[in-house]
Amino acid sequence: CRFSPENAELLTTLGLLYLQLGKYQKAFEHLGNALTYDPNNYKAILAAGSMMQTHGDFDVAMNKYRVAACMVPESPPLWNNIGMCFFGKKKYVAAISCLKRAHYLSPFDWKVLYNLGLVHLTMQQYASAFHFLSAATNLQPRLGELYMLLAVALTNLEDVDNARRSYEQAVALDQSNPLVNLNFAILLYNHGDKKGALQQYQEMERKVNILKDSNTEFDPELMDMAQKMAASLQVGESLEWTKPVKDPKSKQRSAGAPSKTPGSSQQPLGTNQALEQAMSSAAGYNKSITLPTGNTSHHPYIFLCIFRDSWVNARLT
Repeated sequence: CRFSPENAELLTTLGLLYLQLGKYQKAFEHLGNALTYDPNNYKAILAAGSMMQTHGDFDVAMNKYRVAACMVPESPPLWNNIGMCFFGKKKYVAAISCLKRAHYLSPFDWKVLYNLGLVHLTMQQYASAFHFLSAATNLQPRLGELYMLLAVALTNLEDVDNARRSYEQAVALDQSNPLVNLNFAILLYNHGDKKGALQQYQEMERKVNILKDSNTEFDPELMDMAQKMAASLQVGESLEWTKPVKDPKSKQRSAGAPSKTPGSSQQPLGTNQALEQAMSSAAGYNKSITLPTGNTSHHPYIFLCIFRDSWVNARLT
């Protein structure tokens, strides 16, 4: 760039590299400069649109994608991104239509299959979700979150044995996401395996304690679910979601808080249903369930960006 500051291709490549490194400000600057010199550079348009999509600016991103669609109408990443824009706007039928076009153009792209499974889960079409998620696991067998979503679909299809196997695979592959363990704990608790549920809950605690040191913000649904799960397992509320407060008064208040007694009534469980609460990149979705709501973090995939959502498997009544 120093010797060719007006080279749009070079600026676009630099922007994409910064984007993959997570340096979004520099990425946006280089992509913006690339579009200044070449407004029809579809790679820069697609990358800039994906950044806008990440921040929830779906209409602005769609305007960018319209320009790109005139130049590369058969681009699978483009139709994947357009589909997830519609998903963010809660237009699920349009999202499926666009994602299926992306799937037609690139039938072996596991990210498109992942997103199709995600949208079908949101629409409570669990058989269709299972179809796309199982295909995605065949193409990307090392992603734990895929097996977690597959387990959610299987749970709602009342195939508990295979749902359990899928959760076991997800736990084995994913070493950092506490939500996988929480959803697995919910499934085990719902089917009478309290010992196994407690083991998964303790593993979730371990992961949370590691993540809280990196200033990770936890989903309120996850926190609420974990607290209700702790009460159901009669392990108290020992899990801290933030760094310890140095104020001695706050410590005294925490120490003086009443704890759950072993004799407290345990609430029964009901049916499992999936719940997805998306962050800025995808639409929020809620439905009632029957264990304290627990989240499992997963990503809808967009070209050059990952949108993080939360799936709740079940909750206690």
